[in-house]
Amino acid sequence: MKNIIFVAPPAAGKGTCSEMLTNNFGYNHISTGDLLREARIKGDDLGKKIAELMDSGALVGDDIVLELLSNELKSMDNNQAFILDGYPRNILQAKTLDNLFNELSIDNYIVIYLNIDYDKALSRTLGRLICPNCKTGYNKDTTSLKPKVDGICDKCGEKLITRSDDNEETFKIRFDNYIKETEPILKYYQEKNLLNIIDATQGVDDIIKEIERVI
Repeated sequence: MKNIIFVAPPAAGKGTCSEMLTNNFGYNHISTGDLLREARIKGDDLGKKIAELMDSGALVGDDIVLELLSNELKSMDNNQAFILDGYPRNILQAKTLDNLFNELSIDNYIVIYLNIDYDKALSRTLGRLICPNCKTGYNKDTTSLKPKVDGICDKCGEKLITRSDDNEETFKIRFDNYIKETEPILKYYQEKNLLNIIDATQGVDDIIKEIERVI
């Protein structure tokens, strides 16, 4: 089973797909977004800096993200496959990730690009809900992703919340940053014969079936 790097605009479904693949195949889901949010909760100087950047829609510095990611990978069982969600976001990060993988002897991986347009991604963003306890994601506007009880997590019964950065103004900044910084790495991975492109506007079950065929 191959390790997976997800590359996609905001709200393309990386988190949902990662959760389903984790449940189905036992992947370790490493979300750089979750790592950053966990770091900001600590409230130390680094956490405050991360909070300021995230709330403004700006990208967090490469050095900060790489430090968090490196620590997570080094803490893992070497035999467990992982999903990397949210990194790399630019060419420099892709090359830095190559160096980290070389250092850790990680070579069994593919890159999956979830392709989605701006309007569809914005609609998903404004409907997103998340459980603050178990981190399960939902969407109030997507039938298959709605919680069974409105506003309540199916798994642990916690009240669902909206992320502070899930608003139209911040989303536009994040999406524009994606177009500028992230899309060029598709060519980088294509040249390395690692890239697989999947239409993320289709239903999640169909997306998962396509992913299963390449892992």
